[in-house]
Amino acid sequence: MARILVTGSAGFIGSHLSHKLLDRGDEVIGLDNLNAYYDPKLKADRLARLEARDGYRHAKINLEDQAAVAALFAETKPDGVVNLAAQAGVRYSLEQPRTYVDSNLVGFLNILEGCRAVQPAHLVYASTSSVYGANGKLPFSVHDGANHPITLYAATKLANEAMAHSYAHLFGFPCTGLRFFTVYGPWGRPDMALFKFTDAILKDQAIDVYGQGKMQRDFTFVEDIVLGVMAALDRPAAVNPAWNPQAPDPATSGVAPWRVLNLGNSQRVELMRYIEVLEEKLGRKAKLNLMPMQPGDVARTEADVEATRAALDYAPTTPVEVGVGKFVDWYLDYYKAR
Repeated sequence: MARILVTGSAGFIGSHLSHKLLDRGDEVIGLDNLNAYYDPKLKADRLARLEARDGYRHAKINLEDQAAVAALFAETKPDGVVNLAAQAGVRYSLEQPRTYVDSNLVGFLNILEGCRAVQPAHLVYASTSSVYGANGKLPFSVHDGANHPITLYAATKLANEAMAHSYAHLFGFPCTGLRFFTVYGPWGRPDMALFKFTDAILKDQAIDVYGQGKMQRDFTFVEDIVLGVMAALDRPAAVNPAWNPQAPDPATSGVAPWRVLNLGNSQRVELMRYIEVLEEKLGRKAKLNLMPMQPGDVARTEADVEATRAALDYAPTTPVEVGVGKFVDWYLDYYKAR
């Protein structure tokens, strides 16, 4: 049994991950401040399910609270750390940029300092497919450069990858950054498209469809993401002995136990197809308000997961036809019970 610190444990991915870790017998220390970026009731309900289980304890603190984070590390001395707590959202970063600096930069520094102090076997942290930014080469590969982010959110996550490399080099604890691709599923975030679309369709309201519905996304079901996170946690990053400083691989390091990996479904689905599947599962037609692309959006995403498959035996299995159905089942049950 390992002791795992999961930040963002009352969040979408963090709550799913915490349950899976508990299922296999790990002890989970959850950190989440339950902020009001979206419905705190949803976060509280996720947390209540975790707190009902043996092996879970919760710390309601802010990631950017240096003293509180340091004290938690000193008290619990986790064997592994999964940092999922962050200020998420592309469009929100245009409205509240300083929030991203506080949570994603200052907060992540506090996590790195905690790891420096206790030397866990592995730090795994959430990055994002948004780091690929202006890169138009598909599928997105971790072996290609990601030096042109087009939102502050993406820039903070790219900074996290660089910060982790420096700490892995200086202090020796392994670090793996996971670039998530459009995660969806039960207990999802209300600011994500699937949640918004479902709510609007059930209320017979029009849905805003950006990019005229022609945008393509690598939609990845949350259970596939969680299995990837756990596989990464169990396989610590190592120095790459074949790394060439004259032609450096952006995904690995020759001087630090560090790597970045994609977690995606490895296939593009057009937004209109995503909506069609949702209509089928709800048994209702959507009213479409077709809109242009928004600032910070990219036209297409697709994950190259060859490196992830090789490192983690990662093989996502859930098509949108199945995943959207599971989300709809949860949504109808959850809101009927409230």
